[in-house]
Amino acid sequence: MPANFRLRAHNRALTKRRKLVGAGAAALAAAALAVSAAPSQAETQTSVAASAAPVQLSAQPIQGVKASVTDQLAGDSVKIQAIETKKQAAVKKAAAQAAAEKTVAKQAAVKKARAAHQVKQSASRSAERPQMQTVAASTSYGNNLDGWIRQSLAIMKQHNIPGSYHGLHKNIMRESSGNPKAINNWDINARNGVPSKGLLQVIEPTFRAHHVPGTSHDIYDPVANITAAANYAAKRYGSIDNVNSAY
Repeated sequence: MPANFRLRAHNRALTKRRKLVGAGAAALAAAALAVSAAPSQAETQTSVAASAAPVQLSAQPIQGVKASVTDQLAGDSVKIQAIETKKQAAVKKAAAQAAAEKTVAKQAAVKKARAAHQVKQSASRSAERPQMQTVAASTSYGNNLDGWIRQSLAIMKQHNIPGSYHGLHKNIMRESSGNPKAINNWDINARNGVPSKGLLQVIEPTFRAHHVPGTSHDIYDPVANITAAANYAAKRYGSIDNVNSAY
């Protein structure tokens, strides 16, 4: 076979092979393109389907949220009620304390008023005493033992000093025989420098300690001597009536 013929035959074979190879490559490319396009189309359909599907909301989460809000409101209500209860308790406590303070103040005012009333009464009694004593002094008493005893009894009555006419008289007669200037210069009191003097023979310290207001400060004054001695006897023996010997 000539060389040119073989070359042409060889070229035709190569050309045919190339065509087959190209056709195969084209088929493979078409298949790949088909495979590549299929998922994209599916995704598009899925996306469209998803977009077209209606949205459905579940009621269960909404119920849960509603319950949570209700619980919170209930808790707030309890807190508000607790605060209101504390506020009411504080108001009651303040009212009770104010009432107690008012009661204490009222009691203090009453006590003060009573004290002032007592002071006023005491002052009134003190003011009345000189008047009573003046009345007693202005009463006509004899300037003798009977008159002195009766005047002393009137003053003793004003000062609640117990004693009777008989009790005074018997002790006067035993102590001084009715002499208002009598003095004892021999007993133990005299030896101590404080002799007994007057109708009921009292010493100066006893006379001053038991002197009765409204009477003379002279130990030899009959009425002053009798009244001071009766006052001393009442405090020591209960009454001049209970004295039956030296006292």
